[in-house]
Amino acid sequence: MSVRVIGSGLGRTGTRSLKHALELLLDGRCYHMFEVRDDPARIDRWRRAALGEPTDWHAMFEGYVAVVDWPAAPFWRDIAAAFPDAIIVHSMRTDAATWQRSAANTIFQSPYHHRPDFEAMWLEVAKRTFDGSYLDPDVTMAGYERHNTDVLATAPPDRLVVHRPGDGWGPLCEALDLPIPDRPYPHANTTDDFRTDTGLDRRL
Repeated sequence: MSVRVIGSGLGRTGTRSLKHALELLLDGRCYHMFEVRDDPARIDRWRRAALGEPTDWHAMFEGYVAVVDWPAAPFWRDIAAAFPDAIIVHSMRTDAATWQRSAANTIFQSPYHHRPDFEAMWLEVAKRTFDGSYLDPDVTMAGYERHNTDVLATAPPDRLVVHRPGDGWGPLCEALDLPIPDRPYPHANTTDDFRTDTGLDRRL
């Protein structure tokens, strides 16, 4: 088993829906922040990777056929080099402001940031995208746009698939040379879903 799809899009660009879609298409597991946040060993591995320590990407993703979301997205170039046959799926929102509102109302308020081990990892990973505090909207929007520009300008065109919410199965199935499933494209982890699942609304 090897990674066949590398998601270069940042969190809150439909990555959980993409995770479910890829798991169905590829009949295997897709690595996502949910694989990391409750696992101290994985949290530490990502913190060390973000600090620049050598990383065995094959060991990191053993047992997975795809990887999307943070903390992997900022490392897309390294992961793509480790898995040269994998396609790169870059998920995006319609614009930076739409993405920033979603992120600010969900993952940037996540209760996991109150855990020292998670926050230490996250701060190091965030430095690879944001030039300053991830709580500053101007900083995060600039980082989001810079990240998108970098991927679109430097990813090999023959490996790159751009995927926006609403695109559905088509671009993925075409890139993977797979038939379109006879079911709707997944729609998971909306802002309301995230806030309910993490108890954010109960904290208001």
